[in-house]
Amino acid sequence: MNSAIAGFSSWDLQVPIAKAIEANGWTEPTEIQREAIPLARQGLNVVGQARTGSGKTGAFGIPILEKCTPRGEPQAIVLCPTRELAVQVAEEMDLLQGDKGLSIQTVYGGTDLEKQAKRLNQGADIVVGTPGRVIDMTKRGHLSLEGISLFCLDEADRMLDMGFFPDVLWIFEQTTNREQTLLFSATFPQEVLDAADEFMSDAIHVMSEDMEVEIPEIDQYAIKIGRANKLWALGRIICRMNEGDQMLVFANTKRMVDILSERLGKFRIKAIGLHGDLAQNKREKIIGSFKEGRESIVIATDVAARGLDVDGITHVVNYDLPDDTESYVHRIGRTGRMGRKGEAWSFVTREDEPQIAKISSTWNMAIPVVDAPPLPEGVERDPIGKREDWDEVSDNFGMVKIRLSIGKSDSTKWAIADWITNQARIPDIVIGEISQSDDETEVEIHVEKVAYVIGVIKAREFNGRSLSPIIVEA
Repeated sequence: MNSAIAGFSSWDLQVPIAKAIEANGWTEPTEIQREAIPLARQGLNVVGQARTGSGKTGAFGIPILEKCTPRGEPQAIVLCPTRELAVQVAEEMDLLQGDKGLSIQTVYGGTDLEKQAKRLNQGADIVVGTPGRVIDMTKRGHLSLEGISLFCLDEADRMLDMGFFPDVLWIFEQTTNREQTLLFSATFPQEVLDAADEFMSDAIHVMSEDMEVEIPEIDQYAIKIGRANKLWALGRIICRMNEGDQMLVFANTKRMVDILSERLGKFRIKAIGLHGDLAQNKREKIIGSFKEGRESIVIATDVAARGLDVDGITHVVNYDLPDDTESYVHRIGRTGRMGRKGEAWSFVTREDEPQIAKISSTWNMAIPVVDAPPLPEGVERDPIGKREDWDEVSDNFGMVKIRLSIGKSDSTKWAIADWITNQARIPDIVIGEISQSDDETEVEIHVEKVAYVIGVIKAREFNGRSLSPIIVEA
């Protein structure tokens, strides 16, 4: 017998499920299935780390299917963050049960409540749904949670990002006869760990090593830039897009998603924000429009973009660099699909330099540091103007170096420092290190006063000569 099939057969699964697994062509369990299924079958509480596509539905679905019997009363509930995922989970579980005869019903918003209620009233053994609609059905008396013995939470991190945790907690508290809890998440921010502790105190954590990632072959670039000019650089990339191109811009917070879409709108650039605070039907509408090519620019957080598989994405922009190296690979992997050309741009502030270096070394990738791309031929004006950003040229101590066209053959550095403090009426502490060559002097000025000091130097003469101040890049 094939050793792969033996992996499943050695568990002595219920006959209908074992047959369905074989019929579906599943060869051997994935990492998360190998780790989680035996524990869950014993009735233990399990916290598992697994991404979409890692076989996690099977990891929780098989134990749930085995535990339930066809009697038309809800015995298990699986909560999912989105309608699409709920449908996908229910379909896969239905496939996995073979001819066991369980009634698996989905309940989610954005569709006819009465039809879903009718199906529930006809009998359901397993309910897969989104939190809002599950609560609605429970309060209306169409769904009883009292008989639920197994509670499963899928994509917990996404639930958190979408603001569903109060609803999840409410549902959890209604399952008073619960015997087992399963929680799965791709990432484990502290809030998810805290929630796991709240839901179960004795869970076994399964951190799957099956988190290998494929490095996409696309053009990658890093633009070293200050915060004030990220929008200008984004405008440059946008104005070089061709008709039919699509861009996915990543920001690290929901607030930044809103700010970006609003600011781009002020420059007459249409960009749609996508994050967890949006209503479910609005999220679905945005995703649908993007997939069908009716929207060309979407700005999203990592969690909101999960499952946003659009083959037409040509550009990915990391407006904010991600906090972990793996997220970077998942982000850029959304472009260059189906043999198409793709490019990924990352904005790197001074604070981000260690992170981009870490990303490069972790995945052995060359990410060249380049200037923002030039304006395309025939375009003479930036869609978004560049701003004066002194932070961009200051060092770690907040000092900006300016070069003056006068050297030690003409004056001492002390005389120049005194002249600057007197003319600009600034305290000595504003001036940092001063160095001189025969015909040039470099003076450090604190970032808070540098614009003013440069203005004063340009307007005055030192011993009858102009000093022509020039910024020296940090």
